[in-house]
Amino acid sequence: MGQKTLSKWLKAVIIGVGLCGLAVFFFIIPYFGQSLVEQNPEFTGWFWPWLIFIWVCGVPCYAVLVLIWKIATKISKNKSFSMENAAYLKWISWIAAIDTALFFAGNVVMMLLNMSHPGVLIGMFILSIFGIAITVAAALLSHLVRKAAALQEESDLTI
Repeated sequence: MGQKTLSKWLKAVIIGVGLCGLAVFFFIIPYFGQSLVEQNPEFTGWFWPWLIFIWVCGVPCYAVLVLIWKIATKISKNKSFSMENAAYLKWISWIAAIDTALFFAGNVVMMLLNMSHPGVLIGMFILSIFGIAITVAAALLSHLVRKAAALQEESDLTI
């Protein structure tokens, strides 16, 4: 499979993930939140703070999708191992770290405001581990792409 084909597939996946994310953030989560409030009216005051918090935590995910799109564009131009892609991966790592910290801190604040449940806090720990894994993986890929780009530049100069 050629690089242009791989780039097209990656862009299709990015579009699919973006659309699924919109469905989750604007239809599924509000629907389940409303049904939870209907079954438990004492949670009515929790609906909007939680929904806004989830939306805020979702915004960095779309910033990452934009950066991955830029990487896919570089791949289609046969520039997979470039300093630009290494920089994009570094940004992805930073965004994932910040979003994970925001998600963690927000859940702790919700718990302290008595607007959460200990089970939600435990689930948050598991999701935070995934965020940390994405942070580390993106940082590692950034380092490896940077080294590969340096080797490629050195190789291009010797030919």
